[in-house]
Amino acid sequence: MKISRVLILFALVIPLCVVAEKLETKTLETEKKEQTERQEKPSEQWPIHSRARVIIDNDFGGDPDGLYQLAHHLLSPAVEVRGVIASGHYEAGFYDQPGSVEFSLRQATQLIDVVQRENKINLMAGVPPGIIVKDKTALTAARFIVQEAMRDDVDTPLFFAAGAGLTTLAHAYKLEPKIAERLTLIWIGGPEYPDIAFLPPANDGVEYNLGIDVAAAQLIFNESAIPIWQVPRDAYRQTLVSYAELKFRVGQGGELGRYLFDVIENLMRKANRQLGEVYAMGDSPLVLLSALQSTWDIDPSSSRYIEKKAPRINNAGAYIKNKRRSGGEPNPAYSRSTIFGLL
Repeated sequence: MKISRVLILFALVIPLCVVAEKLETKTLETEKKEQTERQEKPSEQWPIHSRARVIIDNDFGGDPDGLYQLAHHLLSPAVEVRGVIASGHYEAGFYDQPGSVEFSLRQATQLIDVVQRENKINLMAGVPPGIIVKDKTALTAARFIVQEAMRDDVDTPLFFAAGAGLTTLAHAYKLEPKIAERLTLIWIGGPEYPDIAFLPPANDGVEYNLGIDVAAAQLIFNESAIPIWQVPRDAYRQTLVSYAELKFRVGQGGELGRYLFDVIENLMRKANRQLGEVYAMGDSPLVLLSALQSTWDIDPSSSRYIEKKAPRINNAGAYIKNKRRSGGEPNPAYSRSTIFGLL
């Protein structure tokens, strides 16, 4: 029986420079004119065909790095964004912003409006974390994942790019376990692996994205065979971009650039200027690993990684070793992880 594999990332290049090139300084009128030309003659503007399909799942009402990731994915000609799932996170919210699915939807809608995509984006509400879903309408996004994964009319790979909890993917797996053979999860989340990295000095328990819905992560890691490309905390904490880069390379890049920069600057002010002079674009590896793959021998060659059998996750959100059968062999249903780190 096939065992899916997990990649653990520990070499990342922040793709902000690509965003900056697309957001070079220009007047709003010029920007809109060029955007119309790109939409009318995409083949002349971008001699690039999409090489993969992507379903994006993020908590757009939380840490604003998810909005940067969404903008970059929508701008990329190398991937076809099949759907965007707006998920919730913690009930306490993020600073003065609620952690609800509804607020996440509003934030994603605003960003998509600013990007001004000609093709309509399939934006859906994620399944709220930490609940047993009885209302079938709440499973719309989960059913969409199954539908897209089980398609037989395309041969491009499908990436599920998750920058928050794994609630909606877990519900999709419950609906149809065969999706494990039809997609790859790219996940920003999970604590450090003890044999790879140290815990951060102020570690206070479960890793943020894992803690949104520990039970969902347990289902994916402990019971499914979904291939996982994982960017754990030690990797995503290194995706630092300076305030100066954001101000001058993004903030001066037309309407979209100003929108993205303002989101970060407003947060820094809410935090009483205590966030320092850099910001972690922790969700940008979702773009790096799905859209910015190598020209030939296509893979995430930008980043160093190791591959290992996925651990189990316990109720406290910590890794534990996979159990073995009486014959000493691991359960073939368990995932394997590709764990990515930073360059």
